[in-house]
Amino acid sequence: MSTSPYPEGVLFDMDGLLLDSERLARDAFVRACEDHGYAADLVTYQQCIGSTYDKTRELIMAAYGADFPYEAIDERWSHHYHARLAKGPVPLKDGALALLTHLSVREVPMVLVTSTRRATAEEKLEATGLIRFFASLICGGETERGKPDPDPYLAGATRLELEPGRCWAVEDSANGVRAAVSAGCTVFQVPDLVAPTAELEQLGHQIVESLHEVQAALSALEALNR
Repeated sequence: MSTSPYPEGVLFDMDGLLLDSERLARDAFVRACEDHGYAADLVTYQQCIGSTYDKTRELIMAAYGADFPYEAIDERWSHHYHARLAKGPVPLKDGALALLTHLSVREVPMVLVTSTRRATAEEKLEATGLIRFFASLICGGETERGKPDPDPYLAGATRLELEPGRCWAVEDSANGVRAAVSAGCTVFQVPDLVAPTAELEQLGHQIVESLHEVQAALSALEALNR
């Protein structure tokens, strides 16, 4: 599957990749819109997945118009989402624990690179027990530019004291893929809510169906080096 060298570090997105949380966020957005008498524009919403808070606001305001009460809806969106988090851990995506364990056993360092703000990211990672796998977290708002710009993945590689080309990046969203490819990482995409477009496929990254396939790529390289 992969002809790239074995990674010296792996950079992971979180929502929609390790955690089955994108559906929860989408449902919270739908409810928040309904609370204020609006129908949720899910086409625009999909463009926001993996992006920054500011970009999300920009896209939604452009779609709904200047009269859209974004701050009030964002408050309700956050309320519904955190109410769900309070009920228990977000479900893991298929293969997430196996892949993280595989890398941990082989002492491959990992950094989480997420657009989610730190407090919420840490809450979800602690609840699921995944936080123990990561040497560091790069969270939303902690780099000058967010996804789809490369800054978060460049920062992740820097935390590991590695060149980006020596790292694998694993993503689900188009915005995340663009960020990781621009940074120079070897990129695997496991699509979640939104299938990759033909334009995205032209970036040349590897698109797989599950995290099990990423683990299989690691195992294949390990077998070659025995």
